[in-house]
Amino acid sequence: MDIRAIGMGLAFALIWSSAFTSARIIVADASPLASLSLRFFLSGIIGVAIARAMGQSWHLTRDQWRATLVFGLCQNALYLGLNFVAMQTIEASLASIIASTMPLLVALAGWIIFRDRLSKLATAGLIMGIVGVALIMGSRLNGGVDLYGVALCGIAAVALTIATLMVRGASSGGNLMMIVGLQMFVGAAILAVASVATETLRVNMTWELGAAFIYTTLAPGLLATWIWFSLVGRIGAVRAATFHFLNPFFGVAIAAALLGERLGLIDIVGVAIITLGILAVQLSKQK
Repeated sequence: MDIRAIGMGLAFALIWSSAFTSARIIVADASPLASLSLRFFLSGIIGVAIARAMGQSWHLTRDQWRATLVFGLCQNALYLGLNFVAMQTIEASLASIIASTMPLLVALAGWIIFRDRLSKLATAGLIMGIVGVALIMGSRLNGGVDLYGVALCGIAAVALTIATLMVRGASSGGNLMMIVGLQMFVGAAILAVASVATETLRVNMTWELGAAFIYTTLAPGLLATWIWFSLVGRIGAVRAATFHFLNPFFGVAIAAALLGERLGLIDIVGVAIITLGILAVQLSKQK
């Protein structure tokens, strides 16, 4: 792994983790699904425009179209949509912790569904991840956390796992920025329908809402997705996924710094254990 790949991985982890804090700011003043649909629509326009300026085509391969549709559904509509709804009632730090368990879910799914053999290091990492999540959940349950919001984040993490498994098909064959833009439109369309069917439109225009919306549209929406696809194409999905071990730390740190969310000692210990567990699982996959 070269220096450029390391820099891309760090940038991705930082931007990706910050999305939970900006989302928490947005849903405080706007309807979650409607605002997210608008964000995807604008990100899609910008992404496709950039792709066309780069000479890229929307004539994708069959594998790329399939990956684009599944990624748009699972990551944009389900993963982010459910997280936006959940963060009306739970803190950004908790949502980021749950989302960061995705590498553990990938390893666990491989063991249960595909009968993949786990090394001792991977097994230890899974156990550590489970212990860390149990510590945090136990602490939050005693503090009266909203179980519905937690359940939505759990479903979202499963959807992100499925989306991650589709990245390989999307990152090969060129037209990378076009794929990034088109999968935004998939999420926008699905969430627009969901918004009309399930929520009443509300908007309280504040500078915090405007800043968070612009940042979420450009940084986590376009930049982080492009970095992720590029990183996977550069070093492969297994090595790229290693950087997810930084998400728990970055997620809670940004939420604490910008939103003032307080973390107890048990939360800090749980985050540390989950971080080490994710790192152990990912290192076990390295050749």
